[in-house]
Amino acid sequence: MRITLTQTYILLVFLTVVTAITAIFGNFNVGVKFIILLAIIKFWLVGFQFMELKKANKFWKITLISFGCIIGFFYTVLL
Repeated sequence: MRITLTQTYILLVFLTVVTAITAIFGNFNVGVKFIILLAIIKFWLVGFQFMELKKANKFWKITLISFGCIIGFFYTVLL
């Protein structure tokens, strides 16, 4: 399935709205982890779709995925 830029943009807006609703109404412990997860997903969407890393070398794809995982892990542990 090929995702277009418009679909990615709509998905990013939807994830942002879900993040805002979670921040307002969610439980703090679960809400923070969920918001971090959504932020990582948005980071990967922007990296692969808008930075054109889906067409890049495997090294850059693995680097982007690893960086998201490492940053998400450290934020989850710190909070």
